[in-house]
Amino acid sequence: MSAQKTSKKTTGKSAGKSSAKAAGPAVTELKEHIVEIISDSGEGAQRCGQSLGSIAARMGNGIWTTEIIPAEIRPPARSVAGASGNRIRIGSGYITNGGDQTDLVVAFNEQVLLGRVRARELKPNCIILLESMWRTHNDINIAMAYKETYSRLVEAGYQVREVPMEQECLKLTPDAKRGKNMFALGMLCYLYSFDLQAARDQIALTFGKKAQTIIDANVVLLEAGHKWASENFDYRFCIPATPAKQAQIATNGNTALALGVMASGMELCAMYPITPATSASHYLSDVFEKVGGLVHQAEDEIAACAFAVGASYASKCTVTITSGPGYSLKQEAIGLAVMAEIPLVVVNVQRGGPSTGQPTKSEQGDLMTAIYGSHGDAPKVVMAPATIEECFYSMITARKIAESFNTVVVVLTDAMLATSQQPFARPQFNEAWLAPPIDQSAVPDGAKPYDWDATTGIARRFIPGQPGGMHTVTGLAHDRQSHVAYDPDINQEGLRARSLKIAALQKTLLPPEVVGDDKGDLLVVGWGSTKGAIEEAAAALRAEGKKVSSVHLRFLQPMQPGIKEILQRFKKVMTIETNWSDDPADEIIDETNRRYSALATLLRARYLVDVDCWTEVKGQPVKPSTIRRVLLDKLQK
Repeated sequence: MSAQKTSKKTTGKSAGKSSAKAAGPAVTELKEHIVEIISDSGEGAQRCGQSLGSIAARMGNGIWTTEIIPAEIRPPARSVAGASGNRIRIGSGYITNGGDQTDLVVAFNEQVLLGRVRARELKPNCIILLESMWRTHNDINIAMAYKETYSRLVEAGYQVREVPMEQECLKLTPDAKRGKNMFALGMLCYLYSFDLQAARDQIALTFGKKAQTIIDANVVLLEAGHKWASENFDYRFCIPATPAKQAQIATNGNTALALGVMASGMELCAMYPITPATSASHYLSDVFEKVGGLVHQAEDEIAACAFAVGASYASKCTVTITSGPGYSLKQEAIGLAVMAEIPLVVVNVQRGGPSTGQPTKSEQGDLMTAIYGSHGDAPKVVMAPATIEECFYSMITARKIAESFNTVVVVLTDAMLATSQQPFARPQFNEAWLAPPIDQSAVPDGAKPYDWDATTGIARRFIPGQPGGMHTVTGLAHDRQSHVAYDPDINQEGLRARSLKIAALQKTLLPPEVVGDDKGDLLVVGWGSTKGAIEEAAAALRAEGKKVSSVHLRFLQPMQPGIKEILQRFKKVMTIETNWSDDPADEIIDETNRRYSALATLLRARYLVDVDCWTEVKGQPVKPSTIRRVLLDKLQK
């Protein structure tokens, strides 16, 4: 079983029954467990996993779910690379990341399971609940492949249990493929001692827009899976839960972003569909109009960004949501917003690159292009939320900054945050999140459209239609009156003003928090979605007596104050990121040609501190155990 297993066991007895047969298996209490449900695309494994995570959250457990998404939209059935599903880490306390290897997996066929085995995602003694229908398949090659794989898994030490899911589901529905996921959910609810009524309630919520007959059919399948498990499994688990003291929501990062857009008071989202950002816009499309908002789907990414710039110029601070390739296409229009000093929020849900790259995989490869993208000097604010909760609040902060400084704010999330679920305290709306009413009063005599403050570079925002505020907006170099101007001093003045705004914002920020001692042998610096895994790995080493601390940066441009002083208090500093860096162990790599990771490059250049780096770009969340190994190696050098 799991390394997190405790020695405590209890007996699960049915009420009113005392016979040994009715007593049921002993219940093993666990601190945490990692569960996977995997299938071919379209068989509902992702929904099953999301539902299991939500049920666990309802029970008061900490959760972190991670979608397992194949590189192809619809890979061939029964393909090793085609696993689709969900990974759920369930704990007795707060969970910050997807964890290490899997303890228990439900697989709808043995081929998708092989992909997870070969990727070394399963613990050596992992429990495998395997659909048995393939053993007697009428295609002899499929049957042989199944039997061979089954034997190898058993020989490798996995605890394989065949489950006749197809056979059991056909007793209740003519299309077992569409019911198997709820049968599996029922089995898992039994195995982890989750309340069956909580599962029924979750199904009602999940299928709330469907007819009652569909909800009822899924509940029947759920109950059948629970009953079958109770009659056939000789083991059961319990992960103690601590019910939250305040209301919680469990959602993924993209939905949190969309909720944050609405909470921020932004009224318009201009977008073009792109994986893995699209679901944020889809959620807004369903609900935004109910709160007075509008989603505009443009004909392409360029048009979406241009539309957003125009809407923001017309007084509506607008958000445009995209991913890496779309962000590249938006660069020219983003440059226009910087030059014309028009507030704009840009969300980039990063994925693997370059070019089309890995559309469904996670990466942190867009930091440099977010900071330095667009030709010429086009300074932008760049933020990076690190948790699902921060995805929500980052949108409120981004809008405030964009409108306060008349600038572009880029919010960098990634596919891991976008699709992962985590519970957090239900936000309580605060009117301070919203912008004050637009000032449409007459512009004072003598006021200029770009009357840059000498200290901050900030100028009053003119809104079209304000009496006395008529002027021409241009993407060309311009003077304070917005007149096109090629005078060298005027160009210098405009560039200076736009840069000063970034410096002015930096003066309002607080130093980042150091997790652990404020000095020591090693400091780990991260940004974005790696936070939970980094902090878990560093905490494990501190528990072993190692002097390791961590810092996580939410602002990448401008960076928060006090960073240099923090870096200098540690003997060694390194970043952990999911973008590219050269491995110094490679034969051809040395200090004269090594490419450092994005954040390490920025820290080395800005603070003149020797910052090392370690990166992994496998398209998957970095595991705490992997980071622990890397940090331990760094300490020993």
